[in-house]
Amino acid sequence: MSTLLDVDGLTVEYAGPTGNPVQACVDITFTLSRGEILGVAGESGSGKSTLITALTRLQRPPAITTAGRVIHHPRDGEPVDLIPLSERRLRRYRWTSLSIVLQSAMDALNPLMRVGDQFTDVLRTHDRTLSKTAAHQRARDLLAMVGIPGERARAYPHEMSGGMRQRASIALALACEPDLVVMDEPTTAVDVVMQRLILQQIIRLRRELGFAVIFVTHDLPLLLEVADRIAVMYGGRIVEIGDAASLYTNPLHPYTRGLRDAFPPLRADKHLMTGIPGSPPDLRDPPPGCAFHPRCDQATATCATERPHPHAVQERMVACHLSGAPR
Repeated sequence: MSTLLDVDGLTVEYAGPTGNPVQACVDITFTLSRGEILGVAGESGSGKSTLITALTRLQRPPAITTAGRVIHHPRDGEPVDLIPLSERRLRRYRWTSLSIVLQSAMDALNPLMRVGDQFTDVLRTHDRTLSKTAAHQRARDLLAMVGIPGERARAYPHEMSGGMRQRASIALALACEPDLVVMDEPTTAVDVVMQRLILQQIIRLRRELGFAVIFVTHDLPLLLEVADRIAVMYGGRIVEIGDAASLYTNPLHPYTRGLRDAFPPLRADKHLMTGIPGSPPDLRDPPPGCAFHPRCDQATATCATERPHPHAVQERMVACHLSGAPR
């Protein structure tokens, strides 16, 4: 598969109250292929949401991207770094090249507009030749694509269930046939039955339409079902990235192993489950060395003083002294 997105050394900081910046994402580097589903997992405060708002250029002050590049490779034309683009130039890429499904559909959809009108606004903004009639029909088709009857295009968001609003948000993100859809915990606010339906539809639509997905969630088992590869974030950094099957059967970073073991399997003998002790680091005052070492039961003296750098192990990238990191 050809490359769609190259993220290289992306660093995002928040202006601190004392003038000292807080680094929420540090040196984030990965490549996304066309049609690939990349999962991003980690606890709250690990930097997941900061990462996706930086990728989509939706961040607002006090967040500032201070380093790195996000190179988009269009199907036709030269690669483009999204970071330095002006808002005017970004409009050409939003919806048509990359779009986003936000965590709360009720916040994403305008409560004062009918759902179909919101689709029409997006469609006609990016295709001036499209008539109102054609745009409304396209809105009905998009809703039907995610299992919502087309006549519900006349409904207001509050007249839909939570699952329908979430699916409508996914359909809206696909309205202009983007290359990449970023999904920020798209199943968090729905029950497990609707969660399963949404995941099945995402997989089906990806297969039919060929778009790539960056899927952000704290739910590692969910990503193991849908993602081709998974990036695990901790303390604002990617600590391990690799294919989903390998991360499940043989996690290399102790934090990845802790995330995996914190969720009970559906079929297994009874055994005592333990979570990861302690709390995520305070990014205003991160610990020296490896950010995970205060919570790691395998930490050595080196872990407390030297920060591990990402290195290749078994066709994966991992930042851990215990996984054969070069000294």
